[in-house]
Amino acid sequence: MTDLRELRAGLRAHVRGEVDFGTTARALTSMDASNYRRVPVGVVSPRDADDVAAALAVCRAHGVPVVPRGGGTSIAGQATGFGVVLDFTRHMNRLLSLDPRARTAVVQPGLVLDRLQEAAAPHGLRFGPDPSTHSRCTLGGMIGNNSCGAHSVAWGTTADSVRELSVVTPRGGRLRPGRGWAGAPEGLRELVDGEPARLRTGFPELPRRISGYALDALLPENGADVARSLCGSEGTLGVLTEAVVDLVRAPRARVLAVLGYADESGAAEAAAGLLEHRPLTVEGMAADLVPSAAGLPRGGAWLFVETGGETEGEARARAERIVRAADVLDFLVVTDPARQRTLWRIREDASGTATRMPDGTEAWPGWEDCAVPPARLGAYLRDFRGLLAAHGLRGAPYGHFGDGCIHVRIDFDLLTGPGIARFRSFSGELADLVVAHGGSLSGEHGDGQARAELLPRMYGPDMVALFARVKDLWDPDGLLNPGMLVRPAPLDANLRFSVLPREPVDVAFGYPADGGDFPAAVRRCVGVAKCRTASVSGPAVMCPSFRATGEEEHSTRGRARLLHEMLAGELVTDGWRSTEVRDALDLCLSCKGCRSDCPVGVDMATYKAEFLHHHYAGRRRPAAHYAMGRLPVWLGWVGRTRSAGVVNNLAAVGPLARVAKRLGGIAPEREIPRVAGETFTRWWRGRRPAAPSGYGGGDGAAPVPGRLVVLWPDTFTEHLSPSVGRAAVRVLEAAGLRVALPPTLRPDGRPVGDGRSRSALRLLAARRGRVCCGLTYLSTGQLDRARTVLRRTLDLMEPVLATDAPVVVLEPSCAAALRTDAPELLHDDPRAARLAARVRTFAETLEQYAPDWTPPHLNRPVTGQTHCHQHAVLGEDPDRRLREAAGLTGGLSGGCCGLAGNFGFEKGHYEVSVACAEDQLLPSVREAPDGAVILADGYSCRTQLEQLAGARGRHLAEVLAEALEEEP
Repeated sequence: MTDLRELRAGLRAHVRGEVDFGTTARALTSMDASNYRRVPVGVVSPRDADDVAAALAVCRAHGVPVVPRGGGTSIAGQATGFGVVLDFTRHMNRLLSLDPRARTAVVQPGLVLDRLQEAAAPHGLRFGPDPSTHSRCTLGGMIGNNSCGAHSVAWGTTADSVRELSVVTPRGGRLRPGRGWAGAPEGLRELVDGEPARLRTGFPELPRRISGYALDALLPENGADVARSLCGSEGTLGVLTEAVVDLVRAPRARVLAVLGYADESGAAEAAAGLLEHRPLTVEGMAADLVPSAAGLPRGGAWLFVETGGETEGEARARAERIVRAADVLDFLVVTDPARQRTLWRIREDASGTATRMPDGTEAWPGWEDCAVPPARLGAYLRDFRGLLAAHGLRGAPYGHFGDGCIHVRIDFDLLTGPGIARFRSFSGELADLVVAHGGSLSGEHGDGQARAELLPRMYGPDMVALFARVKDLWDPDGLLNPGMLVRPAPLDANLRFSVLPREPVDVAFGYPADGGDFPAAVRRCVGVAKCRTASVSGPAVMCPSFRATGEEEHSTRGRARLLHEMLAGELVTDGWRSTEVRDALDLCLSCKGCRSDCPVGVDMATYKAEFLHHHYAGRRRPAAHYAMGRLPVWLGWVGRTRSAGVVNNLAAVGPLARVAKRLGGIAPEREIPRVAGETFTRWWRGRRPAAPSGYGGGDGAAPVPGRLVVLWPDTFTEHLSPSVGRAAVRVLEAAGLRVALPPTLRPDGRPVGDGRSRSALRLLAARRGRVCCGLTYLSTGQLDRARTVLRRTLDLMEPVLATDAPVVVLEPSCAAALRTDAPELLHDDPRAARLAARVRTFAETLEQYAPDWTPPHLNRPVTGQTHCHQHAVLGEDPDRRLREAAGLTGGLSGGCCGLAGNFGFEKGHYEVSVACAEDQLLPSVREAPDGAVILADGYSCRTQLEQLAGARGRHLAEVLAEALEEEP
C-alpha cells in the first residue's frame, strides 16, 4: 500500500509547482462534467515539462497512477482518477507564440481556448474547433478528447488542427510527435506495419469518429502522423506539455440562418443536404430544449446554419441560397452580431439546460455524443427515440446535425439499483444501434468510462486488443489514466450519486425546484463550468469571485463540489461544521448570478445561507454577522433615538472608527457610511398633514386620486439614502399614482388606504413594527431570525395583501429577497408567495401601472452596472425600456460591484471586493463619455463607486426626479 506521506514528500521535494493533498483540492478534482466520481490522493500543478517529468517519476516509483486534467469539463469521466491529478490550468496555461504568417500558434495544455481566440482575432485568424465550453475548456483537454464544436463542418476536429506535440512519456522520455513517424515510441511503427489490413478496414468512415485510438492516422497514406494518433487518447499514452496548432482564416462577416422544421427528424434529414453549400455550421436542436421560442422562427426544431464571407452581403447571399435549398417551415436570417450571440447562447447552454426535462426531472450524460453518417441521422434519431420509449426513458437530442453527431441528456435513474441496471442495459442496446447505423460511440467527448467498456461492440475484440498493445508500448507500467479506453472500468461503477444520502436532509429553505431535496439541489451542478469564465459579456454576472481569484474553490462549480462531498461524508467528514466548505463559501458574494447565468440554475447564494445557518447553529458567529447581519436593528435604534449626527461624528474620529471596525469585523480599508439625519419615513410623515384616518400604511398623507402603490421603505432607503425614496415618491406621483407606505401597526383587516377611521382603543392594542425583507439575516445565514422578521412583516402586510396594490421596492437586493428568498424560506406560509407576487421594481411599476405616462427626456448617455440581483432575479427589460423612453442612451455593464451588501465590508474581503469592481464597473465608469449619468440602483453599488472611484452613482428614480424638477 502506498505511503501517502512519502508520496507527498517526494513530490514536494522534486516538483517546483504546488503539491496539494488537502481535502479541498481533492474534492475539487473528484468529478468532471460526467456521471462519475473518483477521489484522487492529491493534486499537482506543474510549472513546466520538467515538473511533469518529476511528478511522473515519483508517482511511478510509488505505483500511483497519474491523471492529466485541463478545465475538468469532460463528460465521459476521463478527467477523474484515484491517483495524482496533474492540473495544468494554474501555471502551464500560456500562449507561447503566434505566427500570423505561418498561421500557427504554440500553446501550453492549460491555455483556455478563448484566450487563444482573442490573441488570434486581431490577425484575422482563429482556432477552428470551438466546443460550447470554449470560455473554459483548455487546449490540452481538447487534444486529449479530440474536441470538435459547432464549426467542425468547416474546420474539422482538433486533430485536423494539430501540427506537432511535445509529450513526456510515463517513463520520462521527451518526444515531439508529428508527421512521418516523428516522435514515435520504440516499437510503434513495427506494430502498425504488422496490421495494415486491420487498420485500413477497421475504422468507420464518418466525420465524427472519436472512439478508440486513431491508429489509422499512422498509415503511410495518412502521413504516419503520430501527433494525430495521440489526439483523442484521453491522457492514457503520454502527458502533453506543449502543442503547435494550425489557425484558420476567420471570415470577415458572418450571417446566421435559423431554419424551422416541424420536428427534429425533419431537421436531421435536411442537414446533410446543406453541406454542399459549404456552411460554417449546421447545428440542430428541438423545442424541448428552448426555454422560450420567442425570437425563433416557427417550428418544433431548428437548424442553426452559419455562413461566412468577406462582406456581409456575401455571407447573407450564401445564407439565402441555403434557405432556398432547404425545405423549411419558416426561417430567420440574422446579420446583427449581438442578435447572433443571443441565439447562439441558446444552443451553447443546451449542455446545461438539457440536464432538466421540461417537468423538472433530472437528466444525465452517459450517451452524450454518438455520431452516425450525416445521411443516416434522421433514421438514427427515429430509432433512438424508439429505444428510449422501449426503456421508458426520455431525452432531448441536439447537437452537430451537419456531422451526424447528437448530444442528449437522458432521465436515467442513477440513484437506485433497478435504475442503474436499466442504464446499463440501455447503454448496450444503444451501442448496438449506433454500430448498426455505421456510427461511432463517441463523436466528440471521448469514451472515458462511459463508453470504453462497449468499444468491442464497435471495433470487435481484435481491434480492441490492438488498442491495448498500443497502450502498453506508450505506457508499459499502466501509469496514465487507468480505466479509460483500454481495460476500462464498468460503465456503471464509480457513479457520483451513489455516495449521496438517501434520506432527506433537514434544511431551512424549501428548494421548490428540487422537490425540497437539498442533495437534488446540489446535484444540479453537472460540471459544465460556465462559472469558470475569465470574462463576461453583456449583462452576465457569474462568477465574480472566480474571476477575481482564478481559483476553482471560488467558482460556483467548486463550491458545489465541496457541498457534494460534504453530503457524501467520505472526504469532507464533519458535515455542516466543515471548515473547507465554509472557507470556499466565504468569498461567495451572494450575487445570485449563478441563479440566472448557470445553465442549470444553481443558486449558490441560497446554498451559502443554508450552510451558514447550520454551520453556526448554537455557536458564536463572526463579528460581521452581528454588526452587519443585524444592521436593521442598529439603524433602527439610531433612527428612533435621532442620534445619526452623533454616530456620524464618532465615525469620523479616526481612532474610534478603527476600534469600531475592529470590533465589528469590518475591513480597515473601508469608510463607515454616514447615516441620514432624517429617515425617509420621518420625511414622509412631515411632507403633508396627516389624514384623519391615519390608516393604510401610516402614510400620513390624505388620499389622492390615482392607482394605489405601496412603497417599501427598505433599510438602505430608510436610513442611508432617503433621497432615493423621496425621488421615487416624486416620480410615482408625477406618473399619476397614489403612494402609501406599509403599515407600522397590525390593523384589523380593513384594506390599506381606504380612508376609514379606527378607534383609539384598537390603535392602542395593535402591535407596532416595521416591514423588513430580512436580507441581511439571509445573507449571513441567520435564518431563524430571518423567519421571525419575515413573519412579522407578513403580519403587517396583511391589509396590503387584501388589496390589489403592487409593492414597489427600490433596492434590487431587497426586491429579490422578497420575490424569491422569502417564499422559499417561508414555504409553509402562503402569504410569502402572495407578497412575492406583488413585488415590483420601480421601472416595472411605471410600466405596468402608469403605461401612458411619459418620462422627462434627458438625452444623455448613461454608464454603470445592472445590479446583480436585478439581472439574476428581477429582470432588466423594464428598466432598459424606461431608460430609452427617458432618452438615456447606452447600456450598463454586467458583473457585480463587489461590495455586495455586507461582503465587501467584511474583514478579509477588501481585495476581492476591489477586484470584482475592477472587472466591469469601474472600467465602465472611467471610459464613460463626458456628461454621462452614472446609474446604480443598489446602495452597495453606489457606495462602492463613491469609496473606490469618488464617483456619485444615482438611482434611476433620482435621475428622473431631478429632470422633473428642471422641467418648466
